[in-house]
Amino acid sequence: MGIQALLSELVRIPSLGGEETPIQRRVAAWMTEVGFDVDVWDLDLMALRAHPAYSAEIERAEGIGVVGSLGEGVGGRSLILNGHVDVVPPGDLDAWSFPPWDGGIEDGHLRGRGALDMKGGLVAGFFAAKAIMDAGVRLEGKLLLQSVIGEEDGGLGTLAAVERGYRADGAVIMEPTDLAICPAQAGALNFRIRVRGKSAHGCVRDEGVSALEKYRVVQDALVALEARRNHYCSDPLFEGLSIPFPISVGRIEGGDWASSVPDWVVAEGRYGVLPDEDLEIAKVQFSDAVADAGESDDWLREHPPEIEWWGGRFKPALVSLDDPVVRELRAALQDLGKPSPSLRGVPYGSDMRLLVHEGRTPAVLFGPGNIRKAHAADESVAMDDVELAAKTLALTALRFCGHVDG
Repeated sequence: MGIQALLSELVRIPSLGGEETPIQRRVAAWMTEVGFDVDVWDLDLMALRAHPAYSAEIERAEGIGVVGSLGEGVGGRSLILNGHVDVVPPGDLDAWSFPPWDGGIEDGHLRGRGALDMKGGLVAGFFAAKAIMDAGVRLEGKLLLQSVIGEEDGGLGTLAAVERGYRADGAVIMEPTDLAICPAQAGALNFRIRVRGKSAHGCVRDEGVSALEKYRVVQDALVALEARRNHYCSDPLFEGLSIPFPISVGRIEGGDWASSVPDWVVAEGRYGVLPDEDLEIAKVQFSDAVADAGESDDWLREHPPEIEWWGGRFKPALVSLDDPVVRELRAALQDLGKPSPSLRGVPYGSDMRLLVHEGRTPAVLFGPGNIRKAHAADESVAMDDVELAAKTLALTALRFCGHVDG
């Protein structure tokens, strides 16, 4: 089975969050067929929930981990290639010009939910390892292929792999970076803000206090906070991004009756965190901005907005540009025809922070496809980019892990 055929098959498996077991079993079977040493285990969800780094937005009844490996592990460095199989829902099906689980190919692009984010990158890692095995090369160090679940809602799969003992001298997470090398990852926190008002009949709305109108005071404060935080960022890795650390409100609900003044509003969103920023300090900045907004309004001063931190909690992560995994990736790309590989920071959270902070494993993001096409209708990935990523990862692994002569 070739790289396109496997990617097509995996895209056709609708591996939504909480429904990842069938695809994990297929991945494990493929790894076994190829000849990797394969570790498959049931995740201890209760133990994971008790871990300080655990976060999730989906309540799972089960989950399995899959790690394939090759190499001697007797002197060379160890390298993790990490990718997630879970995907976000397809959303409005009418917005798609083809079925979300299509898996077909058109104009050199393989189509379907998850093709880009991030089954294309995952399969690139698989075939990088397979190429090394097929060539009969014996690695001195260990090459570990991690197929994980739950990345989209918090990262419990990678956390489970770390807790099982999978740590290494370096790691590449094959997220869609447009084949840029990304040694810096922003963090993100989920927040919920509740604003209270005073109900009244809509015909005498001036006798009530609209929680929606009072929430606008808070929203204006969040916009101003976002501008301040991004103004002071001078990291060259984030040049080209107008708002590298956004504060985005994605959901608002409120009120109980159309003809009543709404006496409550709840807003939920994500809060971008700088790569070298402590999460608790970031929370304080956020809380202070909301509190200051409340002090500026007579009603909110007496009825202060309430903040709750919930769901996904993505620490930022940063590794040195001189780290061996960065150097080897850059050299491999150069040798494969990209003379000036891009070094960038990314504004989204990922499992990088779990490998760096919990696994003490220097990690970078590198993979095929542009993140701007992820989580969107008509998702697809260019097979040329998948194949180039596979070649780059194979060459990187050979040099990073070292190989036995003869």
